Amino acid sequence: MYAELRDTAGELAGILWREHTVYRERGGGVVIRGEHVRRWISLAPTGGKDRALLRAGRILDGGTTAPARTEVVVDLTAGTAELAAVCRRLLADVAAVAEPAPVPDRGGRAGKREKPGRKARAPRPGRRPRKGRHTSAGSLFVMLCVAAVLGAWLYSLFGGRGY
Repeated sequence: MYAELRDTAGELAGILWREHTVYRERGGGVVIRGEHVRRWISLAPTGGKDRALLRAGRILDGGTTAPARTEVVVDLTAGTAELAAVCRRLLADVAAVAEPAPVPDRGGRAGKREKPGRKARAPRPGRRPRKGRHTSAGSLFVMLCVAAVLGAWLYSLFGGRGY
């Protein structure tokens, strides 16, 4: 089944995108990545003969893939042109899903996007933002105590004997 999926995916990739990458995924399916359009298509076996699960999704910043936005079971005996038409429809559905609009500037960073229904977190009262990495007074106190204990131990070993 993998060989059939691989051949079909290779043909589809050539029809859909000039620049593409075809690779095997863990579950035995095949993924076609179009980095330049930031989309991916996956063909996975369904258990039925000559049928495959066709899924489509986006490629996120950094190259990771987002979960599938749309999926459909297709018949692999259909021609490559018919499968390509189904793929284009799925890719159009993925592209139609609107990106979250930028939130109006409220004194913060311009164009900051937030998830719908979530409010921006207010800074904690009584705390000032850290400007750099400095050792706090508590850490310095702990280091001085450790040095004092080490000094007392060394003095007890070598200091009282008159060396």
